[in-house]
Order: sequence, then C-alpha cells, then structure tokens
Amino acid sequence: MEIRKTIDKVLGIALIIIMSAMVLNVLWQVFTRFVIGTPSSFTDELARYLMIWVGILGAAYAAGKDMHVAIDVLPQKFSKETQRKLSITVKLVVILFALTAMIVGGSRLVYVTYVLEQLSPALQIPLAYVYFVIPISGLLIVYYKVSDILKPMA
Repeated sequence: MEIRKTIDKVLGIALIIIMSAMVLNVLWQVFTRFVIGTPSSFTDELARYLMIWVGILGAAYAAGKDMHVAIDVLPQKFSKETQRKLSITVKLVVILFALTAMIVGGSRLVYVTYVLEQLSPALQIPLAYVYFVIPISGLLIVYYKVSDILKPMA
C-alpha cells in the first residue's frame, strides 16, 4: 500500500501543477486580450490540452480514491457477501474498459499520431504527447482497481 500512497501523492501534485498552469494560462489570455489588445495565439490550444490532461488524470485519481459517481441504493439491500461480489464485478468491468479503451485504444491513438507526425496547430507539439495521457491514466486505473480487489474487505 506504500506504493499506492506514493502514486496518489505524485498524481495529486501533478494535477495541482497542471491545474495551476491552466489557470495562469487563462489569466495570460485574458490579460493579453483585454489589457494589451492582442490576444496570445497559443493560450486557447494550451488550455484545451491542459483540460484534457486534468480530466483524464483526474478520472484516474478519482478511481483510486473511490470518488467516482456511483448509485449505491440497490447494493445496500444485499448481504455483505453479495455486496463484495458486486463490487468485484464492477471493478472487473472498469478494468476491462481501462484495458481495452484506454490502454490499447489510447496506445494505438498515440502510435498513429506519432507515426503520422501530427502537430498541434498553434503550439506545434506532436499530438502524441497530448494523447499519451490516455494510456497512462488507463494503467493507473487498472492498478487502482486490481489493488482494490486484492485489498481485504473491512
């Protein structure tokens, strides 16, 4: 569990840094548009990419903290053993999604955009860098859910 705490801390700090960069970026955009009169050319695109990273990494963070949206009215009516089985089933479905859509699909997206050398219009950075967050987040979600399944029930 020490590894999980370290991952939680690093991920939390990364999210704070990305969110702070996004706030500073948007403030710069507002300043250049309304004070200087010439809007910065890259800030819109950078804000979009930072929002993607915050959203996708934030989903992994929420999955690790079990803070994701859940409807728990029905499971509460079941016995503890049935609740555990249902919880494991849900975690397995999440793992399956993260493996197929995020890790495999995200890796293919990164690979294709890297091979095609697609660049973002304003920043001129490879789009593979932007999309790389998808498989990273998928790996984190799989780690968290496997860890949750292996953790003894309280």
